[in-house]
Amino acid sequence: MRIMGLDVGSKTVGVAVSDPMGWTAQGIEIIQINEAAGHFGFKRVKQLIDEYEVTKVCIGLPKNMNNTIGPRAEASFAYGKALEERFQVPVVYQDERLTTVQAERMLVEQGNVSRSKRKKVIDKVAAVMILQNYLDQNSSSF
Repeated sequence: MRIMGLDVGSKTVGVAVSDPMGWTAQGIEIIQINEAAGHFGFKRVKQLIDEYEVTKVCIGLPKNMNNTIGPRAEASFAYGKALEERFQVPVVYQDERLTTVQAERMLVEQGNVSRSKRKKVIDKVAAVMILQNYLDQNSSSF
């Protein structure tokens, strides 16, 4: 049983998957999308769901700092609903406030990752953090 973690943005979707035991998250890739044009990368998400035998999807929920739901969180809910309807896979949501900031800080602290390289991997690292937080908080449910 694997869980897929997604960091959904307006231009990219960072993807991570858990190990078969549901203990650790590993970054897989970044899918290019175009929310404004209605291109959401669902075909590639489906390929990864099948390839990794994913049984649940965990989508980062970018709540506002005051815990309210804004436009980006609404977009994440819409993305999750579309996945549930298209692929009959259960979707859960994980509070992702500050995960991108944490991912950026982690990459900066590594010291050998240039700004341009960070921009290319930040969404994948954020997906790992979203999924790992979910796994850590729900480890007794496996």
